[in-house]
Amino acid sequence: MRKNRIGIFLSLLLLIGFTSCTEQKSNSKLVINEVLVDNQTNFQDDYGVHSGWIEIFNKAYSTADLAGCLLKVSSQPGDTVTYFIPKGDVLTSIKPRQHTLFWADGNPRRGTFHTNFVLSKTNANWIGLYDSGKKLLDQVVVPAGILAANQSYARVGDASAEWEVKGASADKYVTPSTNNQTIESNPKMDKFEQHDPVGIGMAISAMSVVFLGLILLYICFKLIGKAAIKLRKRNAMIAHNITDKQEAKEKKLGEAPGEVIAAISMALHEAQGADHDVEETILTISRVKRSYSPWSSKIYTLRETPHKK
Repeated sequence: MRKNRIGIFLSLLLLIGFTSCTEQKSNSKLVINEVLVDNQTNFQDDYGVHSGWIEIFNKAYSTADLAGCLLKVSSQPGDTVTYFIPKGDVLTSIKPRQHTLFWADGNPRRGTFHTNFVLSKTNANWIGLYDSGKKLLDQVVVPAGILAANQSYARVGDASAEWEVKGASADKYVTPSTNNQTIESNPKMDKFEQHDPVGIGMAISAMSVVFLGLILLYICFKLIGKAAIKLRKRNAMIAHNITDKQEAKEKKLGEAPGEVIAAISMALHEAQGADHDVEETILTISRVKRSYSPWSSKIYTLRETPHKK
């Protein structure tokens, strides 16, 4: 029986391992997000030249590095051009949910993001992205004849499965190095504005939240204060070996006046401060029962009244 349980446990571990491996192969951080073939007046590169470009998108929430990856392009059967993305460039590291552009201008000497191939304007273009181990990460075929000048073949949304032509209308515009689908409105906000155009409901909700928070804070501090007073009285009764609560109340055990609490708080503040004078450890506070105060007396002022002769 014990051997059977061990066998079942090992079988489950192997099944989980194979499942995770399969998911790891099918899921990739980097995808081809948008392609522009015929660039006449669209986005310019860092040399001021209009060239076709390929946009790569990192769909993960962690950084992905393109260094050592391969970009392959084929516009004719049996004719495949491979561009090796150089290592050592910090810009090949794509941050989470960000984009990067590769210029298909056939001039790799211009920099890391300039490929050694150009995209065909007449034939279909197959584009493949491979990792450093030559494993296919993503691929796309840009059909021939569907793109006019300055139009791109892009995913409907970043990393989505559906593709469309962008640049043919005002609402579907080319988006190099940015999100393929821009959300210009929030349905929840629009619905709230429709039901509360003046904002009275928002004001009432905000004020209710603030006052409710203040009430909860008051209740918390009140309960904590009562618990602290009870604990202090109980410790005082234990220290004086008194079990009768009435006797402890008559002797006022655990009831510290405000002056004592103020003195303890001041001493703790001074002790925890970074800069304070080293003085005596005895702090004396005496109650003065008179309206006269030396702080407001005129005899201690530095200015003397002139004598008349």
